[in-house]
Amino acid sequence: MDFKIEKLNGYILVQMQKEKLDTTVAPSLKSELVLLAGNNEKNILLDLAKCSYCDSSGLSAILVANRLSKNNDGVFILAGLQPAVERLISVSQLNNVINIAPTAKDGEEMMRKAVDKQ
Repeated sequence: MDFKIEKLNGYILVQMQKEKLDTTVAPSLKSELVLLAGNNEKNILLDLAKCSYCDSSGLSAILVANRLSKNNDGVFILAGLQPAVERLISVSQLNNVINIAPTAKDGEEMMRKAVDKQ
């Protein structure tokens, strides 16, 4: 399995299980995110702690998650970025438009606060 999806209290936790978020994984992640949004799941925490590489298709999947959450008046948080992925996010300036938490635990805390405000 490429990623694990867990429904928690008011949000969905998606944990990457692979080291690479690339063209082999990103399409299935996007599909899953679209299905979640179709089921009115609007708050998504994407944990990339196990992911040490991301390409443009991976960035696209991240942007899809962010857009779907925003379109449903929800919250999207990216967590656990490894150095190479964090550099890519920074170079592409996505750190200016996406909520980023240092760890999944921090992301869960950020998400609980955001869900409480909804």
